[in-house]
Amino acid sequence: MIIKDIHIYTMKSELPQSFAFSQQWVKRRSATIVQVVTEDGVSGWGEALCAGLLEPELAASVIKHVLTPLLIGRNVFETEVLWHTLYNHTRDYGRKGVVIAAISAIDIALWDLKGKYAQQPTYALLGGAFRSEIKAYATGFFRTSLDRDTEALVDEAKRHVEAGFSKMKVKLGFGIDHDVRVMTDIRDAVGEDIELMVDVNHAYTASEAARLADGLKSFKLRWLEEPVNPDDKEGFRLLRQKTLIPLAAGEAEFTMYGFRELVSSRCIDIAQPDVAMAGGLTAMQHITTLALANGIQVNPHVWGTAIGQYASLHAIAATPLVNPTLCAEGPIFEYDTSSHPFRSDLVTKPIEQCQGIVTLPQGYGHGFSINEDFLRENARRY
Repeated sequence: MIIKDIHIYTMKSELPQSFAFSQQWVKRRSATIVQVVTEDGVSGWGEALCAGLLEPELAASVIKHVLTPLLIGRNVFETEVLWHTLYNHTRDYGRKGVVIAAISAIDIALWDLKGKYAQQPTYALLGGAFRSEIKAYATGFFRTSLDRDTEALVDEAKRHVEAGFSKMKVKLGFGIDHDVRVMTDIRDAVGEDIELMVDVNHAYTASEAARLADGLKSFKLRWLEEPVNPDDKEGFRLLRQKTLIPLAAGEAEFTMYGFRELVSSRCIDIAQPDVAMAGGLTAMQHITTLALANGIQVNPHVWGTAIGQYASLHAIAATPLVNPTLCAEGPIFEYDTSSHPFRSDLVTKPIEQCQGIVTLPQGYGHGFSINEDFLRENARRY
């Protein structure tokens, strides 16, 4: 159970067709993954999310030069102690961004190892599963051009319905009038039984977001995600006073310290930490407790590789409801439908939904096996 070595890999794959969300064009998918190896030869795997255009070498450098020396010779079961050791060591220059993503990768790998040594699935070590089947929603609706035609987006919505999804999240943030038209055309195409969410990736000011929320008030949205800049906490508070649509955010926030103001000031209704960015599974437990105490539901953001997907499923399974009732619906799983080979090919058994449901993994640790051939052909040892 003693850490002997940490192998770091960077991965890059150019996309056959670039796509955009409101902030930028995505031309490739990247990943920083780690393999923590013990003296017994057992391996655990973790991921630092490469959101947007983040270069994978950034997190890899932090892991190699800063975190690894603090971890060699330590016991994998000391996840809480090790998390605070890494965080406190990097506090003066870390706290957010790539340093916390690097800590996330290590922490996810340690929980994978704990499960393998205990011969238990990760969710069991997190305290047990509140749910064994998790409803999935389709994330997509990225733009391949910036024209004003909605036909391609409507066609995508129809494909998601045909694939069994009853929930989907639409990317907006390309102009308020166009956003409302997109949602109107999609709703007309899929009907009232499909639950919709929207994500504008902080494209608007608080006043602009209020205009968008007003234009979408009849759509019965499950949530409005990242309506304003993640640093504009006051903007969130002002917007929350102007709309009844639940506000969601947190994919650009880190650790319980970063989430403290978001949840204690009731800026949001739904907290969305990403397990591969916000500090790993240990940080997810911190954030979940903080959110629960402040009446905020946690529903993780998921946009990483298969490693991040598996770890997120365990986190979702172990996430309690902030307001449990007989008919309450639990947190749902973000099922990325955009092009991402590291999601589908990195493991021998990728996560797949069936009629909008994902089954909780039951193997030891996170429950996946790395596709060694794919790793050898597509990853670069850092």
